[in-house]
Amino acid sequence: MYSVRRWVVRHSRVFEFIYNVFEPVIARLDPVWRGIGYARVEGPVTAVERAVKGFLFDCKMCGQCALSSTGMSCPMNCPKNLRNGPCGGVRANGHCEVKPDMKCVWAEAWAGSQHMKGGKKIHIVQKAIDFRLRDTSSWLRVVRQIAEQRAAVHGDHK
Repeated sequence: MYSVRRWVVRHSRVFEFIYNVFEPVIARLDPVWRGIGYARVEGPVTAVERAVKGFLFDCKMCGQCALSSTGMSCPMNCPKNLRNGPCGGVRANGHCEVKPDMKCVWAEAWAGSQHMKGGKKIHIVQKAIDFRLRDTSSWLRVVRQIAEQRAAVHGDHK
């Protein structure tokens, strides 16, 4: 997994493009998700999300994905669960003080963000992690947020 996640960060621009295509497509499926019921699709969608993101990003399924803001480097791979940048213990070679064989997740995030068009999003401070959302689908959460924003703009109340 580690080598795949490092490869993805080096190719973060491609994955940013895929994300930017995927997000509106899955968001347009909101009527389908609502029709079936978000609670019913949570399990199957979470399973697919876990498989895809687990393989590519070594995702820990925090339920609050920040990959598009962190150079496609999952901050939850940090042994200290740091969500907004590196600790003071990053070694001179850019490796983690807790896991010396691993490159610092935030060194990777910075490098990946430099390849992305939206790379400046790395400067956005992430909210503290809400561990109650662990093992839930961030994809469905994003879809619901987009649907709510659309409804607020258009005055729809569904």
